[in-house]
This record gives sequence, structure tokens and C-alpha cells, in this order.
Amino acid sequence: MSSPSFRALTARDSTLLGTATLANLNWSAVRFTMADVRTRPDFARYTRFVPTRGDFGFVAMAGQRDIGLVWVLFLPQHDAGYGFVSDQVPELCLWVHRTERGRGLGAALLAMAQAEATARQLDGLSLSVEAGNRARRLYQRAGFVHVEGREADGIMLWSAIQY
Repeated sequence: MSSPSFRALTARDSTLLGTATLANLNWSAVRFTMADVRTRPDFARYTRFVPTRGDFGFVAMAGQRDIGLVWVLFLPQHDAGYGFVSDQVPELCLWVHRTERGRGLGAALLAMAQAEATARQLDGLSLSVEAGNRARRLYQRAGFVHVEGREADGIMLWSAIQY
């Protein structure tokens, strides 16, 4: 793979967000459909990118093809995602196309999101990752730790504040 290029995620990327959300949900087996992503509120929230509430993200591209995506959403408590910890800590989602995994792209996208969170002076980033998902190791290497009492839910937190 040649070096990917990166661009900022925009609100016009809803199709890509749907594709990435579906792939993340089906990480271990086909369990859901695009219709589920569109109609189930617990899934559809991940396809709504709203920069005015503070959401941000980055898309990795190989030529004109989208091969990876990291997006960070400020989901409010009344519409909390699976990785919700507080209104002040946005939830991170990461997707890398299956043909591009194992080449460092996920780590690069994750580092970009962490750098942006630090630049925005955010307290941290949260996420949810199911047991058995190999991405958990990537998150741990990037400094994410399990949230005490929420281990069974797969909730992890990265703190931007270094003590």
C-alpha cells in the first residue's frame, strides 16, 4: 500500500459513516444490515456527523477510495452511544477497510483523533469495543484503559490530561 492521504470528515460523508458503522457492528460476523443502521436509533446516531456540536473526524484515502475513518461524536446523555461516559467526553469510532488492516492505518487515524482532542483541550475520548475484538489491543497501545465498573460493556477511556 502506498501512503494514504487524509482529509477532514464532513457532514456530506453520511454514506461513508453508514458503511463504517455497519462494518463495525459486523466485525465478527454478519449480524446487521444497512436497513438496521438506518432505522435503529442506537445505530443511526453513529451516522450523524454534526460539526456544530463539536464532532470531528478524518478519512484515510488510497487515491479516490475511502479506506479508513475515525470519527468523534459529542452524543448527549439523552442520546448516548454505547461508549458514553459523560457529556464532556466525546465518543470515538474507528473503521479500517478489511483489506487495509494490519498496516498501521488504524493507529495513524487514532493518533490523529487524539492529537485533535488535545488541540481542542478535551478531557479525553471514550469508546466501546466488544470482547474478542482485536481492535482492543490497538486502543490499549494508544493509552485507552477500561472504565472501572464498565468492563463488561467494553467501555474504554483515553485521558488527554497527562498527570
